[in-house]
Parts: sequence; structure tokens; C-alpha cells
Amino acid sequence: MKILVCIKRVPAPGGKLPLTEDGTDIDTRHIGFTIGPHEECAVEEAVRLADEHGGEVTVLSAGPPDVAQQLRYALSMGAHTGVLVEQTTQAPETTAVVLAEAIGTLEAEKGTFDLLLFGNESADAGNYQVGIRVACALGRPVVGGIKGIRIPDESTQVFLRREGADGIETYQAPLPAVAAVKEGLNLPRYPTIKGRLRAKKAFLRTIRPEVSPGNLRTLRLRQPPEQEQETVVLGHGTDAAESVVDLLTRKGLV
Repeated sequence: MKILVCIKRVPAPGGKLPLTEDGTDIDTRHIGFTIGPHEECAVEEAVRLADEHGGEVTVLSAGPPDVAQQLRYALSMGAHTGVLVEQTTQAPETTAVVLAEAIGTLEAEKGTFDLLLFGNESADAGNYQVGIRVACALGRPVVGGIKGIRIPDESTQVFLRREGADGIETYQAPLPAVAAVKEGLNLPRYPTIKGRLRAKKAFLRTIRPEVSPGNLRTLRLRQPPEQEQETVVLGHGTDAAESVVDLLTRKGLV
């Protein structure tokens, strides 16, 4: 079984993201980067499926040369091959075209991938587009919001599970297929020292596609308003009892 996972280099969560002076991009000089949680689960699932059925996992990412750091992290988790597609813009329309072209190049050399995995949405932009756009470009079935993947032995079908508003939905799709997965699909493993050493020395292939920038343009990014927390002292000792009771009453707790 041949599986390809598309990952994206995103800012590490937990901190405020500074913007450039013109407000059109994130100032990346002093922030760390990682793989989004959805995509980390996609890598873990691909490695598990390859271990179960035999085969190879390829990780692919479009972006600047620094993306190599995230590719090597995915290799340290157990992926076998890393491919970097050099790209300057991160617009979903262009990214999908670039990825589809790169996947076509790889499949022309090594054969069709049985399963393509994407994160349901990127952790930074959250566009929910790239996986669906790539699937449409390649003419393959796609299901999003996936939290369960099962491929029976010797099967040409994949069973995909997602949680809907009214319960659990199960889809059956012929291989090759595309799935956009969500965090919670599994518990990603922590890379071992051996895995990190292997990934550090691994060869990363680089593809330089020639594509148009697309029709989408970033006009300006905007910081969300800061949520300030205010501490109110209700009183001291027994003098605070009445205020506490009033507060609990307003909250519907008493």
C-alpha cells in the first residue's frame, strides 16, 4: 500500500502572531513552527496503515526550504520518504495546483498512491480547501472530517468514519481515494531518538513547479481583539458572603 500525506508548516500554537508592517503576512523572524494537529494525526494513521498492510508512506509539503524541518519530523514518526515542493505563496488555490502537479509527477514515476491524506484544515489559515481541491484536480473521491479509517486486507475499498450532528457517518470509497482527517483520529506517537537520527540524515527530494499565482490575493491580515480579564474582589472574610451568594445566583448555580 502506498500512502501520501500532505503536511503544512504552521506557527507553533500558544503565542500571539506578529504581523509585518504592511499587515499582509506573519512576521516569522521570532516564532517557532510545527505541523498542525490534524496533519500530525494523518501522518500517524498513514504509518499505522503501512505497518498493518505493508507499504510506504510519503510526506509532501509545499512552502519555503525551511519546510524541511517539518518533513523531517514526519520522517522521525515513521514516514519513509519526504518531498519538498518549493512555493512562495500559501494561497489555497495555488497550493492545491502545486500539490496536484507534484503528486502527478511522483505517481508517473512510482505508480498511483492508494490513499492521499490531508489535515481537515490548516492550523493557521483554516481554509478547508486544499484537500478537496487536490482530489477534484486528480478526479478522486474525497471525504472530509474523518475520524476513522479502515481498509480490509486485499480490499480495493476504504471505509471512512466521521462524526455528524446526528451521529456517526460511514462512507465507502474505491481506492485510490482522498481523506481529510481531524485531530482525534488517533494519538500520534512521540518520535524516538532512533527515528530522529534517521530523519536527520534522510534525503529530501525537492520539486520546483512552474505555476501561476492564481486569482486569490491577500489584502490584509488583522489581529483579533485581545480579551482582557478583570479580577473583582467580592470582599474579605464573612463580609464577602452576601456578594458570593449574589454572584452564584446570577450564574444560576443556586
